[in-house]
Amino acid sequence: MARRYDPERRQRIIDAAIRVVGRKGLAGLTHRSVAAEADVPLGSTTYHFTTLDDLMTAALRQANEGFAKAVAARGALSDPQADLPTELAAWLGAWLAGDRTGVELEYELYLAALRRPALRPVAAEWADAMAALLAPRTDPLTARALVALMDGICLQVLLTDTPYDEEYAREALARLIPPSPSPPPAAAPH
Repeated sequence: MARRYDPERRQRIIDAAIRVVGRKGLAGLTHRSVAAEADVPLGSTTYHFTTLDDLMTAALRQANEGFAKAVAARGALSDPQADLPTELAAWLGAWLAGDRTGVELEYELYLAALRRPALRPVAAEWADAMAALLAPRTDPLTARALVALMDGICLQVLLTDTPYDEEYAREALARLIPPSPSPPPAAAPH
């Protein structure tokens, strides 16, 4: 029997893994459950992803890319005049107000790195990528602190079922960002 050419199969498997984790949590993620969800033979999942850690790594990397793209798409990071704390707080609000399952899924995969060392480099990639996006507007140390604060705010909202408070987030973020130097006063005409 001839093999069917299916260049999208790997991506369909990753997407299926994300849906399985979204519905059943990490405990429900198996090669078999993903194969069924992706409507591919079981051998396809193990061909593309030898271990479940490999599959989770691909799913986490995809989730991370979406997060960073959404932040970059707001445009505030490239606009030196944009109020960074306000923009970041608004972005967090939009992200947390979106598909709650998707947000929870991203954090579930992210936190899986606590028990699965193979996921730690991908979790670190996310923090490094976010800090790199923020560093041009501040400095590398402050950028890392902003990432940690945003991460903490998101976790608090998710874990405590507390509504997101955009003003609190804006104020907290503003405390970490050094004020922009004021332009020098214009010289008085003679």
